[in-house]
Amino acid sequence: MSKVMIIGAGGVGGVVAHKCAQLSEVFTEIVLASRTESKCQAIAAQLSRPIHTAQVDADDVPALVKLLRREEPKLVINVALPYQDLTIMDACLETGVHYLDTANYEPIDTAQFEYRWQWDYQQRFVDAGLTALLGSGFDPGATNVFTAYIAKHYLDEIHELDIIDINGGDHGYPFATNFNPEINIREVSAACRHWENGEFVTTAAMTKKARYSCPEGVGTFNIYRMYHEELESLSTHFPSLIRAQFWMSFSDNYLKHLEVLENVGLTSISPVDFQGQSIVPIQFLAQLLPEPSALGGLTKGKTCIGCIVRGVKNGKEKVMYIYNISDHQRCYEEVQSQAISYTTGVPAAIGAKMILEGKWRKPGVWNIEQCDPDPFMCDMNRYGLPWKVVELDPSFQLDIVGK
Repeated sequence: MSKVMIIGAGGVGGVVAHKCAQLSEVFTEIVLASRTESKCQAIAAQLSRPIHTAQVDADDVPALVKLLRREEPKLVINVALPYQDLTIMDACLETGVHYLDTANYEPIDTAQFEYRWQWDYQQRFVDAGLTALLGSGFDPGATNVFTAYIAKHYLDEIHELDIIDINGGDHGYPFATNFNPEINIREVSAACRHWENGEFVTTAAMTKKARYSCPEGVGTFNIYRMYHEELESLSTHFPSLIRAQFWMSFSDNYLKHLEVLENVGLTSISPVDFQGQSIVPIQFLAQLLPEPSALGGLTKGKTCIGCIVRGVKNGKEKVMYIYNISDHQRCYEEVQSQAISYTTGVPAAIGAKMILEGKWRKPGVWNIEQCDPDPFMCDMNRYGLPWKVVELDPSFQLDIVGK
Protein backbone atom coordinates (compact mmCIF):
# COMPACT_ATOMS: atom_id res chain seq x y z
CA MET A 1 0.00 0.00 0.00
CA SER A 2 2.62 2.59 1.02
CA LYS A 3 6.24 3.34 1.71
CA VAL A 4 7.09 4.39 5.25
CA MET A 5 10.19 5.91 6.84
CA ILE A 6 11.06 5.13 10.46
CA ILE A 7 13.42 7.65 12.08
CA GLY A 8 15.16 6.28 15.17
CA ALA A 9 16.95 2.97 15.68
CA GLY A 10 16.72 2.44 19.44
CA GLY A 11 14.63 -0.23 21.13
CA VAL A 12 11.31 1.24 19.96
CA GLY A 13 12.58 1.80 16.42
CA GLY A 14 13.54 -1.87 16.28
CA VAL A 15 10.05 -2.96 17.32
CA VAL A 16 8.39 -0.64 14.79
CA ALA A 17 10.60 -2.02 12.03
CA HIS A 18 9.75 -5.60 13.01
CA LYS A 19 5.99 -4.95 13.11
CA CYS A 20 5.95 -2.99 9.85
CA ALA A 21 7.95 -5.77 8.18
CA GLN A 22 5.31 -8.27 9.30
CA LEU A 23 2.58 -6.22 7.56
CA SER A 24 3.85 -6.24 4.00
CA GLU A 25 0.35 -5.67 2.61
CA VAL A 26 0.31 -2.24 4.34
CA PHE A 27 3.98 -1.23 4.46
CA THR A 28 5.18 -2.15 0.99
CA GLU A 29 8.57 -0.48 1.50
CA ILE A 30 10.39 0.47 4.69
CA VAL A 31 13.27 2.87 5.25
CA LEU A 32 14.95 2.89 8.66
CA ALA A 33 17.07 5.99 9.31
CA SER A 34 19.18 7.12 12.24
CA ARG A 35 22.19 9.23 13.09
CA THR A 36 24.12 5.93 13.29
CA GLU A 37 23.32 3.82 10.25
CA SER A 38 25.05 0.76 11.68
CA LYS A 39 22.24 0.52 14.25
CA CYS A 40 19.72 0.49 11.40
CA GLN A 41 21.69 -2.21 9.61
CA ALA A 42 21.76 -4.37 12.74
CA ILE A 43 17.96 -4.15 13.01
CA ALA A 44 17.54 -4.79 9.29
CA ALA A 45 19.52 -8.02 9.64
CA GLN A 46 16.89 -9.33 12.10
CA LEU A 47 13.89 -8.79 9.83
CA SER A 48 11.91 -11.24 7.75
CA ARG A 49 12.23 -9.15 4.57
CA PRO A 50 14.68 -6.58 3.18
CA ILE A 51 14.40 -2.91 4.10
CA HIS A 52 16.44 0.16 3.21
CA THR A 53 18.64 1.95 5.76
CA ALA A 54 19.95 5.49 5.80
CA GLN A 55 21.99 7.93 7.88
CA VAL A 56 20.41 11.21 8.90
CA ASP A 57 20.76 13.83 11.62
CA ALA A 58 17.20 14.44 12.83
CA ASP A 59 18.21 17.88 14.14
CA ASP A 60 19.07 18.97 10.60
CA VAL A 61 15.98 20.02 8.60
CA PRO A 62 17.79 20.34 5.22
CA ALA A 63 19.29 16.85 5.68
CA LEU A 64 15.86 15.44 6.56
CA VAL A 65 14.29 17.16 3.55
CA LYS A 66 16.98 15.78 1.24
CA LEU A 67 16.41 12.24 2.53
CA LEU A 68 12.61 12.50 2.31
CA ARG A 69 12.78 13.80 -1.25
CA ARG A 70 15.11 10.99 -2.23
CA GLU A 71 13.03 8.22 -0.66
CA GLU A 72 9.52 9.71 -1.11
CA PRO A 73 7.75 7.92 1.77
CA LYS A 74 4.04 8.45 2.38
CA LEU A 75 4.54 8.68 6.16
CA VAL A 76 7.29 9.27 8.69
CA ILE A 77 7.18 7.37 11.98
CA ASN A 78 9.22 9.47 14.39
CA VAL A 79 10.73 7.38 17.20
CA ALA A 80 13.80 9.57 17.59
CA LEU A 81 14.26 11.86 20.62
CA PRO A 82 11.40 14.19 21.65
CA TYR A 83 13.75 17.15 21.10
CA GLN A 84 13.57 16.38 17.38
CA ASP A 85 9.80 16.38 16.88
CA LEU A 86 9.62 19.89 15.45
CA THR A 87 12.49 19.50 12.99
CA ILE A 88 10.93 16.31 11.64
CA MET A 89 7.50 17.98 11.42
CA ASP A 90 9.10 20.88 9.53
CA ALA A 91 10.70 18.46 7.07
CA CYS A 92 7.42 16.60 6.57
CA LEU A 93 5.61 19.84 5.80
CA GLU A 94 8.26 20.86 3.27
CA THR A 95 8.10 17.52 1.46
CA GLY A 96 4.38 16.67 1.73
CA VAL A 97 4.73 13.64 4.04
CA HIS A 98 2.35 12.53 6.81
CA TYR A 99 3.80 12.46 10.34
CA LEU A 100 3.45 10.29 13.48
CA ASP A 101 5.29 10.26 16.81
CA THR A 102 5.09 8.57 20.21
CA ALA A 103 6.12 11.40 22.58
CA ASN A 104 5.52 15.14 22.67
CA TYR A 105 8.14 17.75 21.95
CA GLU A 106 10.27 19.10 24.77
CA PRO A 107 13.13 21.61 24.60
CA ILE A 108 16.51 20.02 25.13
CA ASP A 109 17.47 22.58 27.78
CA THR A 110 14.22 22.47 29.81
CA ALA A 111 12.30 19.51 31.23
CA GLN A 112 8.98 20.93 30.02
CA PHE A 113 6.47 18.45 28.64
CA GLU A 114 3.80 20.36 26.71
CA TYR A 115 1.90 19.85 23.49
CA ARG A 116 1.55 23.56 22.70
CA TRP A 117 4.56 23.63 20.38
CA GLN A 118 3.11 20.86 18.24
CA TRP A 119 -0.50 22.04 18.51
CA ASP A 120 0.73 25.33 17.01
CA TYR A 121 1.35 23.39 13.76
CA GLN A 122 -2.37 22.68 13.32
CA GLN A 123 -3.12 25.20 10.57
CA ARG A 124 0.10 24.44 8.69
CA PHE A 125 -0.81 20.73 8.45
CA VAL A 126 -4.40 21.60 7.51
CA ASP A 127 -3.19 23.91 4.73
CA ALA A 128 -0.79 21.21 3.49
CA GLY A 129 -3.50 18.54 3.54
CA LEU A 130 -1.31 16.38 5.78
CA THR A 131 -1.99 14.35 8.91
CA ALA A 132 0.17 14.63 12.03
CA LEU A 133 -0.72 12.04 14.70
CA LEU A 134 0.75 12.75 18.12
CA GLY A 135 1.49 10.27 20.89
CA SER A 136 0.90 6.91 19.21
CA GLY A 137 2.86 4.84 21.72
CA PHE A 138 1.38 3.16 24.78
CA ASP A 139 1.35 5.99 27.29
CA PRO A 140 0.71 8.29 25.63
CA GLY A 141 -1.04 6.30 22.96
CA ALA A 142 -2.92 3.15 23.85
CA THR A 143 -3.93 4.65 27.21
CA ASN A 144 -5.51 7.59 25.35
CA VAL A 145 -7.35 5.18 23.06
CA PHE A 146 -8.42 3.11 26.10
CA THR A 147 -9.94 6.25 27.59
CA ALA A 148 -11.72 7.12 24.34
CA TYR A 149 -13.00 3.55 24.01
CA ILE A 150 -14.50 3.55 27.51
CA ALA A 151 -16.03 6.98 26.89
CA LYS A 152 -17.56 5.74 23.62
CA HIS A 153 -18.89 2.36 24.74
CA TYR A 154 -19.32 2.26 28.52
CA LEU A 155 -19.93 5.73 30.01
CA ASP A 156 -22.06 8.77 29.19
CA GLU A 157 -19.52 11.01 30.95
CA ILE A 158 -16.07 10.31 32.35
CA HIS A 159 -15.24 12.09 35.61
CA GLU A 160 -12.06 10.49 36.97
CA LEU A 161 -9.13 8.82 35.25
CA ASP A 162 -6.20 6.95 36.76
CA ILE A 163 -3.59 5.73 34.27
CA ILE A 164 -1.51 3.00 35.90
CA ASP A 165 1.76 1.86 34.30
CA ILE A 166 3.41 -1.10 35.99
CA ASN A 167 6.57 -2.84 34.88
CA GLY A 168 6.96 -6.05 36.82
CA GLY A 169 10.09 -7.04 34.90
CA ASP A 170 13.58 -7.64 36.26
CA HIS A 171 16.70 -7.26 34.10
CA GLY A 172 19.25 -8.07 36.82
CA TYR A 173 21.16 -4.77 36.72
CA PRO A 174 21.56 -2.69 39.91
CA PHE A 175 20.28 0.34 37.98
CA ALA A 176 19.13 0.69 34.38
CA THR A 177 16.32 2.33 32.45
CA ASN A 178 13.97 0.54 30.08
CA PHE A 179 14.02 3.35 27.53
CA ASN A 180 16.34 6.26 26.73
CA PRO A 181 18.04 7.05 30.09
CA GLU A 182 18.04 10.81 29.54
CA ILE A 183 14.33 10.97 28.71
CA ASN A 184 13.43 8.51 31.48
CA ILE A 185 15.26 10.36 34.24
CA ARG A 186 14.07 13.81 33.10
CA GLU A 187 10.52 12.51 33.17
CA VAL A 188 10.75 10.90 36.60
CA SER A 189 12.55 13.86 38.18
CA ALA A 190 10.12 16.51 36.91
CA ALA A 191 7.57 18.07 39.25
CA CYS A 192 4.28 16.16 39.39
CA ARG A 193 1.17 17.70 37.87
CA HIS A 194 -2.30 16.19 37.96
CA TRP A 195 -5.62 17.51 36.70
CA GLU A 196 -8.23 18.46 39.30
CA ASN A 197 -11.30 20.71 39.14
CA GLY A 198 -10.39 22.44 35.91
CA GLU A 199 -6.69 23.07 36.45
CA PHE A 200 -3.34 21.39 36.89
CA VAL A 201 -2.13 21.03 40.48
CA THR A 202 1.64 20.88 40.97
CA THR A 203 3.30 18.84 43.72
CA ALA A 204 6.83 17.62 44.34
CA ALA A 205 8.01 14.67 42.27
CA MET A 206 7.21 11.17 43.52
CA THR A 207 5.52 12.30 46.77
CA LYS A 208 2.17 10.54 46.28
CA LYS A 209 2.40 6.76 46.63
CA ALA A 210 -0.10 3.89 46.42
CA ARG A 211 -0.07 0.10 46.45
CA TYR A 212 -1.65 -1.60 43.48
CA SER A 213 -2.40 -5.28 42.85
CA CYS A 214 -2.45 -6.13 39.15
CA PRO A 215 -4.85 -8.67 37.70
CA GLU A 216 -3.84 -12.10 36.41
CA GLY A 217 -1.10 -12.65 38.99
CA VAL A 218 1.30 -9.97 37.72
CA GLY A 219 1.89 -8.88 41.34
CA THR A 220 1.48 -6.03 43.81
CA PHE A 221 3.62 -2.93 43.39
CA ASN A 222 4.34 0.53 44.75
CA ILE A 223 3.10 3.12 42.28
CA TYR A 224 3.93 6.84 42.37
CA ARG A 225 1.99 9.77 40.97
CA MET A 226 3.89 11.73 38.34
CA TYR A 227 3.19 13.96 35.38
CA HIS A 228 2.75 12.41 31.97
CA GLU A 229 1.93 14.24 28.78
CA GLU A 230 -1.34 12.48 27.99
CA LEU A 231 -2.93 14.23 30.97
CA GLU A 232 -2.71 17.50 29.03
CA SER A 233 -4.42 16.23 25.90
CA LEU A 234 -7.00 14.06 27.68
CA SER A 235 -8.08 16.87 30.02
CA THR A 236 -8.44 19.08 26.93
CA HIS A 237 -10.42 16.63 24.82
CA PHE A 238 -12.59 15.22 27.63
CA PRO A 239 -13.78 18.38 29.42
CA SER A 240 -16.04 16.36 31.75
CA LEU A 241 -12.92 15.09 33.57
CA ILE A 242 -12.83 16.29 37.16
CA ARG A 243 -9.60 14.53 38.07
CA ALA A 244 -6.92 12.78 36.03
CA GLN A 245 -3.74 11.22 37.43
CA PHE A 246 -0.85 9.16 36.10
CA TRP A 247 0.87 6.48 38.20
CA MET A 248 4.01 4.46 37.51
CA SER A 249 5.68 1.64 39.43
CA PHE A 250 9.24 1.96 40.75
CA SER A 251 11.24 -0.38 42.94
CA ASP A 252 12.89 0.86 46.13
CA ASN A 253 16.23 -0.02 44.52
CA TYR A 254 15.55 2.21 41.49
CA LEU A 255 14.47 5.13 43.65
CA LYS A 256 17.49 4.86 45.94
CA HIS A 257 19.90 4.90 43.01
CA LEU A 258 18.05 7.83 41.47
CA GLU A 259 18.18 9.77 44.75
CA VAL A 260 21.95 9.32 44.98
CA LEU A 261 22.46 10.33 41.35
CA GLU A 262 20.34 13.44 41.87
CA ASN A 263 22.22 14.34 45.06
CA VAL A 264 25.59 14.28 43.28
CA GLY A 265 24.29 16.24 40.30
CA LEU A 266 24.43 13.52 37.65
CA THR A 267 20.79 14.00 36.63
CA SER A 268 21.23 17.71 35.90
CA ILE A 269 20.46 18.99 32.38
CA SER A 270 22.57 22.13 32.89
CA PRO A 271 26.01 22.01 31.18
CA VAL A 272 29.14 21.95 33.35
CA ASP A 273 32.76 22.55 32.42
CA PHE A 274 34.97 19.46 32.66
CA GLN A 275 38.61 19.67 31.63
CA GLY A 276 37.88 22.46 29.20
CA GLN A 277 34.81 20.80 27.68
CA SER A 278 31.15 21.53 28.25
CA ILE A 279 29.20 18.40 29.17
CA VAL A 280 25.62 17.79 30.29
CA PRO A 281 25.72 15.49 33.36
CA ILE A 282 22.60 13.50 32.45
CA GLN A 283 23.95 12.85 28.95
CA PHE A 284 27.22 11.63 30.45
CA LEU A 285 25.27 9.38 32.83
CA ALA A 286 23.32 7.93 29.90
CA GLN A 287 26.61 6.78 28.37
CA LEU A 288 27.46 4.87 31.56
CA LEU A 289 24.15 3.03 31.87
CA PRO A 290 23.21 -0.15 29.97
CA GLU A 291 21.77 0.45 26.51
CA PRO A 292 17.99 -0.15 26.87
CA SER A 293 17.83 -2.14 23.65
CA ALA A 294 20.33 -4.60 25.18
CA LEU A 295 18.01 -5.47 28.08
CA GLY A 296 15.57 -7.53 26.03
CA GLY A 297 17.07 -10.98 26.46
CA LEU A 298 17.70 -10.41 30.17
CA THR A 299 14.33 -9.06 31.28
CA LYS A 300 11.81 -11.45 32.82
CA GLY A 301 8.33 -10.71 34.13
CA LYS A 302 5.33 -8.79 32.83
CA THR A 303 4.00 -5.30 32.32
CA CYS A 304 0.46 -4.25 33.22
CA ILE A 305 -0.65 -0.90 31.81
CA GLY A 306 -4.18 0.41 31.80
CA CYS A 307 -6.80 2.96 32.77
CA ILE A 308 -9.31 3.04 35.60
CA VAL A 309 -12.14 5.29 34.44
CA ARG A 310 -14.93 6.47 36.71
CA GLY A 311 -18.05 8.12 35.36
CA VAL A 312 -21.78 7.78 34.93
CA LYS A 313 -23.97 5.62 32.73
CA ASN A 314 -27.71 6.24 32.64
CA GLY A 315 -27.33 8.40 35.74
CA LYS A 316 -25.52 5.73 37.79
CA GLU A 317 -21.86 5.76 38.86
CA LYS A 318 -19.73 3.17 37.10
CA VAL A 319 -16.01 2.27 37.24
CA MET A 320 -14.31 0.51 34.34
CA TYR A 321 -10.78 -0.90 34.16
CA ILE A 322 -9.19 -1.52 30.76
CA TYR A 323 -5.66 -2.93 30.53
CA ASN A 324 -3.01 -4.87 28.64
CA ILE A 325 -0.56 -7.37 30.10
CA SER A 326 2.62 -8.10 28.14
CA ASP A 327 5.32 -10.67 28.87
CA HIS A 328 8.91 -9.49 28.45
CA GLN A 329 10.18 -12.85 27.24
CA ARG A 330 7.37 -13.35 24.75
CA CYS A 331 8.10 -9.91 23.29
CA TYR A 332 11.78 -10.74 23.00
CA GLU A 333 11.04 -14.01 21.22
CA GLU A 334 8.98 -12.15 18.62
CA VAL A 335 10.98 -8.96 18.00
CA GLN A 336 14.18 -9.26 20.09
CA SER A 337 13.07 -6.51 22.47
CA GLN A 338 11.67 -6.26 25.99
CA ALA A 339 8.05 -5.33 26.66
CA ILE A 340 8.61 -1.62 27.33
CA SER A 341 9.84 -1.04 23.79
CA TYR A 342 7.28 -3.52 22.44
CA THR A 343 4.29 -1.80 24.04
CA THR A 344 5.46 1.52 22.57
CA GLY A 345 6.48 0.27 19.14
CA VAL A 346 3.40 -1.79 18.30
CA PRO A 347 0.95 1.14 18.76
CA ALA A 348 3.24 3.28 16.59
CA ALA A 349 2.97 0.72 13.79
CA ILE A 350 -0.81 0.45 14.28
CA GLY A 351 -1.23 4.24 14.22
CA ALA A 352 0.76 4.34 10.99
CA LYS A 353 -1.48 1.63 9.58
CA MET A 354 -4.57 3.68 10.53
CA ILE A 355 -3.22 6.68 8.57
CA LEU A 356 -2.10 4.71 5.52
CA GLU A 357 -5.41 2.85 5.30
CA GLY A 358 -7.29 6.16 5.46
CA LYS A 359 -9.12 5.35 8.70
CA TRP A 360 -7.42 8.16 10.61
CA ARG A 361 -6.23 10.35 7.75
CA LYS A 362 -7.47 13.91 8.08
CA PRO A 363 -5.55 17.18 7.63
CA GLY A 364 -4.25 18.72 10.84
CA VAL A 365 -2.46 17.84 14.07
CA TRP A 366 -4.33 15.31 16.19
CA ASN A 367 -3.86 13.53 19.48
CA ILE A 368 -4.67 9.88 19.21
CA GLU A 369 -7.82 10.03 21.39
CA GLN A 370 -9.42 12.37 18.84
CA CYS A 371 -9.67 9.46 16.39
CA ASP A 372 -12.18 6.58 16.36
CA PRO A 373 -10.79 4.07 18.89
CA ASP A 374 -12.48 0.99 17.48
CA PRO A 375 -10.19 0.04 14.54
CA PHE A 376 -7.09 0.72 16.64
CA MET A 377 -8.40 -1.45 19.48
CA CYS A 378 -9.18 -4.23 17.00
CA ASP A 379 -5.61 -4.13 15.70
CA MET A 380 -4.16 -4.17 19.21
CA ASN A 381 -5.79 -7.57 19.65
CA ARG A 382 -4.56 -8.74 16.24
CA TYR A 383 -0.95 -7.61 16.51
CA GLY A 384 0.30 -8.51 19.97
CA LEU A 385 -1.33 -6.22 22.55
CA PRO A 386 -4.54 -7.96 23.68
CA TRP A 387 -6.64 -5.97 26.16
CA LYS A 388 -9.44 -6.64 28.60
CA VAL A 389 -12.23 -4.54 30.09
CA VAL A 390 -13.66 -5.31 33.53
CA GLU A 391 -16.16 -3.44 35.67
CA LEU A 392 -15.03 -2.58 39.19
CA ASP A 393 -17.22 -1.95 42.20
CA PRO A 394 -18.15 1.76 42.44
CA SER A 395 -16.54 1.79 45.91
CA PHE A 396 -13.11 1.08 44.41
CA GLN A 397 -10.33 3.46 45.47
CA LEU A 398 -6.56 3.29 45.07
CA ASP A 399 -4.76 2.17 48.22
CA ILE A 400 -2.91 5.41 49.01
CA VAL A 401 0.13 5.03 51.28
CA GLY A 402 0.51 7.93 53.72
CA LYS A 403 -1.27 11.25 53.23
